[in-house]
Amino acid sequence: MGTMEKVDIFNLIERMSALIRSEERKKCTELGLQSVHLQVLDYLSRCNRYSDTPAALTNYLGMTRGTVSQTLLLLVKKGFIKKTTDANDRRMVHLSLLAEGEAILKQARTSDLFNQAALLFKEHDFVSNEEMFMKALSALQKANKSQSFGLCKTCQYFTSTSVGFNCGLTKEQLSESDSEKICQEHSVL
Repeated sequence: MGTMEKVDIFNLIERMSALIRSEERKKCTELGLQSVHLQVLDYLSRCNRYSDTPAALTNYLGMTRGTVSQTLLLLVKKGFIKKTTDANDRRMVHLSLLAEGEAILKQARTSDLFNQAALLFKEHDFVSNEEMFMKALSALQKANKSQSFGLCKTCQYFTSTSVGFNCGLTKEQLSESDSEKICQEHSVL
């Protein structure tokens, strides 16, 4: 590709997504899973206590409640996840990964593809790949008017105090673990 040739960013992102999904489908087939199962397990491994609900999961995946509900029933039956009723609000259910779910997720992750790509990236003098892709994702989310589901510690409401971390939106204390996970309430200025 010549240096003067204009690159279509959408086509690049679409192609990267297709490669990731293709690798994901291969892994899922090997493990007897569907892609949606892996997506649910992955989300639950990365969400915090404000985002571990069926409603947040549905919103994150952009799927119907029925599809997500059926998927959750199957994953509970397989022993990959569990549902727990909220102690303060009996109407709310929290989802969490069980050890078997964590194990299958680890097997299914497409890290080989990323590891190979990372080695190739190191051969180039890019300023910051992470920042470039984060800005692209943020722009797409804003254009789509969707929630960012970003890392808690990168949110405008995240506050560091002398005794730990707090959420300025919920006014609740956050653990170090909470701050490292994705949240549906995430907001950037």
